Amino acid sequence: MNVKISGFLPEAVPLTSSRPPGAAGRGQATPGASFQETLRREMAGEAVKLSAHAARRLQERRITLNDADMQKIGRALHQAAAKGVKDSLIIYGDLTLVASVKNRTVVTALDAADSTGRVFTNIDGAVVIK
Repeated sequence: MNVKISGFLPEAVPLTSSRPPGAAGRGQATPGASFQETLRREMAGEAVKLSAHAARRLQERRITLNDADMQKIGRALHQAAAKGVKDSLIIYGDLTLVASVKNRTVVTALDAADSTGRVFTNIDGAVVIK
């Protein structure tokens, strides 16, 4: 059976964009980029960094953060960013972190003993994670 369907589908209308050519938005693929390239690029932007000071503090306190810990901290930074937070206090178990949300960088780290009784300034939000 050979059925010809015509007149039912609208003619193709070219899509226009207000963006300049080549300017892809976040979460949108760049023309010609493979899925894997796009995923790698997006994941690299989500990486959490440790400042030299924070890395030294963690080392001094013999605290090791594995990949799962860094992913949880990254999700906390993402939540803070979604609320417009610029500098966040992150409480993760017995660990207290101060992080720059914009730079996705942990700037200092304290364990439970060092953070007790402390006043944290220059933060505009806090995230508690387990």
